Amino acid sequence: MLTNNHTKTGSARQVRRAVALAMVALLFVASAPAQNAIDVTTMSVEDLMNMQVTSVSKRTQKVADAAAAIFVITQEDIRRSGATSIPEALRLVPGVQVARIDENKWAISSRGFNGRFANKLLVLIDGRSVYTPLFSGVYWDAQDVMLEDIDRIEVIRGPGATLWGANAVNGVINIITKSAKATPSALVAAGGGTEMQGFSSLRYGGRLNKATAYRAYAKYFTVAASNDPLGRPADDNWNALRGGFRGDWTPDGPDSLTFQGDLYRSRYGETLTVPSLDAPYTSTFPNRGSISGGNVLGRWTHTFGLSSTSLQMYFDNTNISENSLFTDHQNIFDIDFQHTIHVSEWQQFIWGIGYRSSADRNNSSFVVSLLPDHNRLNQVSGFGQDEISLFDKRLQLTIGSKLEHNDFTGFEVQPNARILWNITPNQSVWTAVSRAVRTPALTERGLQLISAVIPPGGPGNPTPLPAEAAVFGSNQFKSEDLLAYEAGYRVQVTSNLSADIATFYNYYTHLRTAEPGTPFLEMNPAPMHLVAPFVAGNKMHGGTYGAELFADWRLVPKWKLAGSYTYLEMNLRKDATSLDPTADNPGPSSPRHQFYVRSSLDVFRRLEHDLIVRYVEQLPGLNIPSYYSVDTHFSYKLPSRIELSIGSQNLLNKQHLEFVPDFINTSPTKVGRTVYGSITWRPE
Repeated sequence: MLTNNHTKTGSARQVRRAVALAMVALLFVASAPAQNAIDVTTMSVEDLMNMQVTSVSKRTQKVADAAAAIFVITQEDIRRSGATSIPEALRLVPGVQVARIDENKWAISSRGFNGRFANKLLVLIDGRSVYTPLFSGVYWDAQDVMLEDIDRIEVIRGPGATLWGANAVNGVINIITKSAKATPSALVAAGGGTEMQGFSSLRYGGRLNKATAYRAYAKYFTVAASNDPLGRPADDNWNALRGGFRGDWTPDGPDSLTFQGDLYRSRYGETLTVPSLDAPYTSTFPNRGSISGGNVLGRWTHTFGLSSTSLQMYFDNTNISENSLFTDHQNIFDIDFQHTIHVSEWQQFIWGIGYRSSADRNNSSFVVSLLPDHNRLNQVSGFGQDEISLFDKRLQLTIGSKLEHNDFTGFEVQPNARILWNITPNQSVWTAVSRAVRTPALTERGLQLISAVIPPGGPGNPTPLPAEAAVFGSNQFKSEDLLAYEAGYRVQVTSNLSADIATFYNYYTHLRTAEPGTPFLEMNPAPMHLVAPFVAGNKMHGGTYGAELFADWRLVPKWKLAGSYTYLEMNLRKDATSLDPTADNPGPSSPRHQFYVRSSLDVFRRLEHDLIVRYVEQLPGLNIPSYYSVDTHFSYKLPSRIELSIGSQNLLNKQHLEFVPDFINTSPTKVGRTVYGSITWRPE
């Protein structure tokens, strides 16, 4: 063990020396003559307001015309921020809570209810939903693409269920990659640092003919293990290998085709604590896990006259293995058809139908089991949405609804109405009323989770037998309901300053609780023990409200400031009939206040610098104090199409804790001060 520590220390010193030398080199060449200077403000305020998005209405529209709280992370944002993963890039979004649990686990949500198994946020990659029916959430350690190939990430805070369906309750994240036509050349990137010890990516694209473009990519990274809050090794190292392809056929006619796919394999570690029926009734040990899978997607679009259609199909396979806990194998087949009809210059109608089939097979352990151990779920859906423009398109009215049928709760109706008023060419207000549901997950119907074993004769268990505290799913579990009220205001104050404000009030009913059942004796597994069951129920309700502000200000042509502030208040209470012993309000797991300020500066003609200062308020429900984080990133572009970059995170704090796990007791780790560097080569 001592040898390993020395090895890690030596590696860290070598990385720091290499980074220091790279910084010296950057500063030395910064004053060299250069051509084709990169301007930090390649996008003006007008460009940002006119940016085209598709997630709000499933059609192309300007950000300024979207009657929703939408934020767009561009490729330039990702590159300049120095983000090395999708969760890190999502820290730029107002109203989204992003917290790292350990090196390979994240808690990400929008407008509250954060956790590793957060279940009210729908995530899509190129229109492919990546939520798992196991817990209605996202395995963030499995969601990755080549960051250089991301065109933009569109994030809607608030319900998006009318178009995207159940589980788009508090938000939608749509990760959109570039077309193959937009990546016609090669790209090679490599780097490393004190935390992400090494990473590399390779992409090659080209054309088969004028109408057909293609690309293929591969990427790999390895992350070093960190320490738990007591300074002990957490064994949470992580490595992943991924590859994929995309082909686009876009002839001059009315048809176009896209075909793409990915394969991936990831291995990770953790420090796991599990209960036991034998003294000392708990065990803590390093655990290994893996996640692998692949997907393939095809999309056909056809335009005719003033209308267009699209047909999308995909297949997704995911395999998860928590060696000492649980293994799960999922196959998902999904097909969607959409028809957009331009009724007139002032009216547009969109409708669509979809079908999804999910097959799940799992193996259990003493701690976690799911019955039955194999499931097949079917879901049929349809939606319609009418958009009407009035008064010379100054007023836009949107009315629509989603109708879904699932195997658990039957039919679910999710309507919404939105109004956008363009007060002047530079300012607009919008408001919306929506209903959304979060349908039951497999775990809420058939789970058995042993959360703790209470020793005999001790506090809480006066009997001579050990007692299990066990969480059970229930066939009576219903969908969680949301009725959301939203309003927003956008203004372009000057040609260099814009602001976006969104407010909301959400009222939830039938939220999940754990209701105590009647204790019973169990003989298997031995020894004989008492079981204290807690059964999934729907006996919590209440409201949340808040505001999200974002401003973008270009002080001078080569210096831009951006800032965001988020306020969230949660007031949730158990029903009078609930016997759930936990605290009423889960709000303390989401910060009430958080903000960031970002500076983007072109220091010299080829040297760029970005600085981000973030603040996250304390999480009293998790006993996590508030913290500041300062991240900085330099990049320098050489004339030979080589880009050098160096970045650091958490400069003010040696380390801080951001979140603790829920349900599965793995050791959280502190986020430490890190330094990293990379080199990127674009030969054409």
